[in-house]
Amino acid sequence: MAEERNPAIGRMRRRLALEAPVATPDGLGGVTRSFVTVGALWAEVEWLSGLEQWREGRPEQIGRYRVTMRWRGDVDAGKRLRDGARLFDIRTAADPDGSRRRLICIVEEISP
Repeated sequence: MAEERNPAIGRMRRRLALEAPVATPDGLGGVTRSFVTVGALWAEVEWLSGLEQWREGRPEQIGRYRVTMRWRGDVDAGKRLRDGARLFDIRTAADPDGSRRRLICIVEEISP
């Protein structure tokens, strides 16, 4: 059981890009939000659950995953992870045992 919560480094086989939001003035008093890559990391990505909900009159599927990586202080909700064309919004990021060895994020896969 401890192995599941604290995976070996060898299980972190997915290379993900960490992206942070950037607000750019749009010239009309508002801002346009885009994302820029701020880092790369190795992680383990595990399926947790999925659900279907209606958005703007059509069904949308949402997949939830647990992403385990080495601890880093710049990962938080509001940022996202990219795996090729796949995008994952970070919903929570926590260091469960406070040791700063591992960071566990709960993410939702989103459409690009």
